[in-house]
Amino acid sequence: MNLGVETEVIEFKKTTGELREGIVSIASMLNKNGYGTLYFGIKDNGDVFGQQIGDRTLREVSQAIANYIKPQIIPTITLELLDEKNVIKVYAEGSNSPYSAYGKYYMRSADEDRELFPEQLRALMLRIAEQDHLAKAESNVQQLSFSQLRMMYSAKGLTVNDEHFEENIGIVLENGKYNTMAQLLADKNDVSIKVVTFRGEDKSELIKRNEYGYKCLIVAMDQVLNYIEALNDTNVSVGTHQREEEKLFDMKCFREAWVNACLHTKWEKLNPPAVYVFRDRIEVISTGGLPEDLSVEEFYRGISRPVNIRLQKILGQLGYVEQTGHGIPMIVQMYGRQAFEIFDNYVNVVIPFSLNNQIDPANDACNHPELNDSQRKILRLLGDNAGTTIKELVGKSGLSDGYVRKIINQLKVSNVIERVGSNKKGYWKIKS
Repeated sequence: MNLGVETEVIEFKKTTGELREGIVSIASMLNKNGYGTLYFGIKDNGDVFGQQIGDRTLREVSQAIANYIKPQIIPTITLELLDEKNVIKVYAEGSNSPYSAYGKYYMRSADEDRELFPEQLRALMLRIAEQDHLAKAESNVQQLSFSQLRMMYSAKGLTVNDEHFEENIGIVLENGKYNTMAQLLADKNDVSIKVVTFRGEDKSELIKRNEYGYKCLIVAMDQVLNYIEALNDTNVSVGTHQREEEKLFDMKCFREAWVNACLHTKWEKLNPPAVYVFRDRIEVISTGGLPEDLSVEEFYRGISRPVNIRLQKILGQLGYVEQTGHGIPMIVQMYGRQAFEIFDNYVNVVIPFSLNNQIDPANDACNHPELNDSQRKILRLLGDNAGTTIKELVGKSGLSDGYVRKIINQLKVSNVIERVGSNKKGYWKIKS
């Protein structure tokens, strides 16, 4: 059996002979992400090796963690049987960073534990003072429910303890009131999540605005992903020719950009990320810019400075983030560094469509179930050329003049299209 690779929240040790190094890894993971898992009995490559267990083995691990990690934590230590071999699993979490191990401070970077220099420690303490506003600030709404979130946990096969669920995922403050993160994850909230589509390559003409918010943030995230994935599967037009099922862009890159935007947005004022769809690209924008202690070069290398640590933990449990740091480098490899526009107060990710491909604005409207084949044919012709005439529609569609005019009128009455400008010099606008 192989458990995979080490990450920013997973560390393997062959035996408890490496207990000191393991304790350093725990402190390092806590300082980076607020939680982490350490295994004894697993090789560096993830292969199960097995750990000899004596009468005091688990107690010695527990006592060493208690003695040498400060502030003190209470980990969950379990004995597991993998490939008929004993393995010790240590899970730790804590929100009182910075944590020290044997009197020194460490920070996780990919699968490495790096000792912090004094200036780095000061930067960490400054970041800690500013971070995780979601978990520390009281929500201005306290009448909240979380059935959507509970269902997502259950769907992943994760145990949902009805009595302590809210406390366990960190949405309740010490005074028993909900924090701001609870408001984001509640079944109903005031957070708008929009996907806005424009006709051209700028924002001069808006085609439509899709609203996915006012519900659990993670549900809204999924709905945006599903919509954009459907858009990516839509046929695209090149001139007057149509190619079926050609991908406009790399969906994995969009997913990384969107999930990162939702995770790293500074939510203090509940300003959500957004997605803008243009004729030649998609833009994903998040507010807040880069953390002060994260350089642009570190950002491109995939090093993360999470602001919303507890939200990151929840997204990790539900499988949205993997803590491998590969997302940004993957986008850079696919689209280059020019895909990122980094400003003081926001980050914009620009994902261009495939060369020579462009969105046909008629595609989405043509998928409407109430349209018949003739209506779809006319609508696609209008999408190819918004200035086309009735005579040209008759010639290209093979339908009669009277029937084309009837279809045009039906589409106008159904609010699918509208005429912009005069009959002679105007054009057809597809509205949905």
